[in-house]
Amino acid sequence: MLQKIWSYFEEIAAGIVFAVGIFLIFYGVVMRYIFNDPQAWVEEIARYSIIWGTFLGFGMALKHNQHIQVDILFDKLNKPMQFILNIVATTLSIAFCLIYTYYGFVLVENRYSSGMVSLDVGIPMWVIYLILPISGVLFLLRFIERLVNILRRKDEEYANPLN
Repeated sequence: MLQKIWSYFEEIAAGIVFAVGIFLIFYGVVMRYIFNDPQAWVEEIARYSIIWGTFLGFGMALKHNQHIQVDILFDKLNKPMQFILNIVATTLSIAFCLIYTYYGFVLVENRYSSGMVSLDVGIPMWVIYLILPISGVLFLLRFIERLVNILRRKDEEYANPLN
């Protein structure tokens, strides 16, 4: 049940934030070229929305095995070696997510203490950078889920670590 709520949250949050960015780009084009009244804030908020939507979608892409894959070598290995490689690749991915999340928090803390704000809208930059640790945690949870499923040999979809 919790897993379904988490999945729906990821999909809905990423979709809404990304859609807001796309809508704002459309709004900006209409205001600039039809009404000849460009809005400076639109581009900035659209950029941040698309970045946030993309970063929120990382874990969702991993869940649905939509990341780029190169499996030429993997396919030539026997099943036990594929299993080992899968565990190693997922464990390294977990380590990467831990480092990424830690340094995301460091960056947010630095931006918070500096008091930096965005140019056009004046949003505190720590809010903008907050997506780094948030996406890192979400991605980390997906990789942990993946590792558990690999170890349980739950699904064939986890046969390839590069999916």
